[in-house]
Amino acid sequence: MPLTGPPLGHLRILLVEDSPEDAELMCGQMLDAGLEASFERVETAAELRDALLRFAPDIVLSDLAMPGFSGNQALEIVRGWHPDVPFIFVSGTIGEENAVAALHQGANDYIIKHQPARLPSAVARAVREARGTIDRQRVEAELMRAQRLESLSLLAAGLSHDLRNILQPLLIMPELLKARTDDPQLHHLADVIAECGRRGHEMAESMLSFVRGSRSPSERIQITHLFEAIELLLRSTLPARVSLHLDVDGADLAVDANYTELQQVLLNLALNAIQAMPNGGRLTLRAAADPDADGRDWLRISVSDEGVGMSAEVLAHLFNPFFTTKVNGTGLGLISCKRIIEGAQGSIRVESTPGVGSCFELRLPMHQETVDAEPQAQPVAAGAGQSILVVDGEATRLSLLGNALSSQGYHLQLASDGGAALRWMQQEAMPALVIADAGAKLLSASHLLDEMAALGYRGPALVLEDAEVPVPLETFPEGVEVHVLRKPLEMQQVFRSVAEALAFTR
Repeated sequence: MPLTGPPLGHLRILLVEDSPEDAELMCGQMLDAGLEASFERVETAAELRDALLRFAPDIVLSDLAMPGFSGNQALEIVRGWHPDVPFIFVSGTIGEENAVAALHQGANDYIIKHQPARLPSAVARAVREARGTIDRQRVEAELMRAQRLESLSLLAAGLSHDLRNILQPLLIMPELLKARTDDPQLHHLADVIAECGRRGHEMAESMLSFVRGSRSPSERIQITHLFEAIELLLRSTLPARVSLHLDVDGADLAVDANYTELQQVLLNLALNAIQAMPNGGRLTLRAAADPDADGRDWLRISVSDEGVGMSAEVLAHLFNPFFTTKVNGTGLGLISCKRIIEGAQGSIRVESTPGVGSCFELRLPMHQETVDAEPQAQPVAAGAGQSILVVDGEATRLSLLGNALSSQGYHLQLASDGGAALRWMQQEAMPALVIADAGAKLLSASHLLDEMAALGYRGPALVLEDAEVPVPLETFPEGVEVHVLRKPLEMQQVFRSVAEALAFTR
């Protein structure tokens, strides 16, 4: 009887059968019904295990009773190898009790040898059901993965605002530390703090971009400068028995990518490499031009170690979300690296040998252009006792702005909200400058300046805006010169903006 239903394609059918004649009859029955298949016959447990690995069957047909080897043993071996591969008993001695027991043990069906007409349809149905089960499991796993990533996205969105506030001191304190000492060691520590603060804040922004589905803007990155930043950040955490080696093939190597994200990738890979070398070794970061056959220029960056290496099984799952070999790992580091590199139109691959080490290789589109040296920032003139009113509901930023500007020679008055600022103005003299947070909840910066203008204030104002909420300048009162500073604040820019705003009024 010809088969009905969607075509199954070419099947690999494994026969556990001690009779070559019976096996040949079954093969002919299935081929005559229209199945496209290749067959292999085994008689022993050892042959079965070998065929399962080598032949990788789509279905197994087994006799129930064979000399020295039973169908029940074959079923147990198959289920241990792959629980979803269909298994059908084909026997001349199976009774009703044995058939029921076989189904309870995990067989998909049973066929009587002397009534083989049902065999082709039973094989087709079992294969279709098995494939449907596998597809359903794949969809369920993908749905679970999507739900976990969605939960991670919601968590990232919820944490990013608070994280940026927590990191605010790391963006402001380094400049204050450097201004108060000439000690080169303290200057170095201040640079490390500043770099960590910038990286942390931009990582928070990157998390938000991931949630929104948007890409962070690219910039021209000089690889020499990037490697120097990596060395700076790793220097204090590098174990004594691990040596770091940087090799850049050309000082003009550059790439268009997001600096913070690429730095995040290299730091992640470098820290993984350090953890893979518990007994020490050599950690090497190497960058070189790597043009392809089509004439397109690529940059190749490799991060290699002399650590414990990885097995083929670990390598196969390395970039799967939530897969980790670390006790306290999240399994998100490498998938994040892969997303970043592929988002920059590049690729990432890894080679590893157990006991020898691992090498991650990144390939990115490259530009070999010399970037002009950045102009040196001009020193900012110190204050001369001018009165500045700072209004900010974020206590950490309010305190840091007060301390920073006081150190520059200004006289500071701090207010946590607009009401306190207005009370101070009614009781004291007008300030020379007002600094106000645009995101104030009780009294917005524009309404606050409206009230101040009504009290007679005609000085300049610095308004602190969030990147995602631009300040509408048309809402501010006439007669008040408004300058906008975007958060997070860099203290040198604050000093410069304060000096320029005060100079404008003279």
